[in-house]
Amino acid sequence: MDYLPFEQPIADLALEIEKCESESSDSVESAEKIRNLKQSLTDLTRDIYGKLTPWETVQVARHKDRPHTTDYLSLVFDEFVELHGDKLFGDDRAIRVGFASLDRTKVMVLGHQKGRTFQDRTENFFGCAHPEGYRKAMAKMKMAEKYNLPVICLIDTPGAYPGIGAEERGQAQVIAENMYEMSRLKTPIICIVIGEGGSGGALGIGVGDRVAVMEHAYYSVISPEGCAGILWKGAEHAEKAATALKFTSKNLLQMGIVDDVINEPLGGAHRDHHKTASQMKAYLKKTLKDLVGKPHESLLEERYQRFRKIGVFNEAGELPA
Repeated sequence: MDYLPFEQPIADLALEIEKCESESSDSVESAEKIRNLKQSLTDLTRDIYGKLTPWETVQVARHKDRPHTTDYLSLVFDEFVELHGDKLFGDDRAIRVGFASLDRTKVMVLGHQKGRTFQDRTENFFGCAHPEGYRKAMAKMKMAEKYNLPVICLIDTPGAYPGIGAEERGQAQVIAENMYEMSRLKTPIICIVIGEGGSGGALGIGVGDRVAVMEHAYYSVISPEGCAGILWKGAEHAEKAATALKFTSKNLLQMGIVDDVINEPLGGAHRDHHKTASQMKAYLKKTLKDLVGKPHESLLEERYQRFRKIGVFNEAGELPA
């Protein structure tokens, strides 16, 4: 297990348990000591993860062992068939999309993919999609609409790719077009932030009837480092920016930006992929049951109103009721 900096007390206690187990005898006292240490480890982990700071949440969301889109494709869905290309430029590996089954329900699944090894991460542009990735996603979502398939979007990106080539091929325009087209897509859309939800890169596949976030993920208008660079002129102020941005799952739910928070196993999703996938699958099944079968007019109107009501503002200095 790779421990994060704030997890050092957990790492120390886990090491002590490992040492006791290697030296233990078959005595009742030894078994009781190990049992007490394991209970202490559970209590300590619960205490630390129960009061994570926003910056610590970012570190958990970026953990190298955290489940990615391809992990959920194998653990949550069946019969995934990947679709490629945008029919204009190429196939962006930072976004994966294809047909799949959720038990007996046929769906279209798409999501950002970061990769684990350096080679994979380079191929996937570290989860930062180019315009062709968003065009691919929209083309397949329109196919899903044609065949009346629900769309499931898994968001995990620090932002859209910031290179010159991406800008030349219309990065900002294609993200805006995706948001517009998703707002009027006549099929249910469920969006889940599974790790990082950064900037327009997340919004490009983030307009849905239900928007949820994993417990230790974040969803923000900008990454902490980007915000720190703009406001404090240095990425070393990222921790301060993370606190100011109010982007943790608790903040997002309180402000009405997301509809639901999906609980993670104790210690984060990276500790138990299967349990995390089980939680996501239960949420998707429940939500699809609510959305599938709704008249298209009601679906679109509720989606429109959902995003219109985000945010609070005052007029003429009056406080909200």
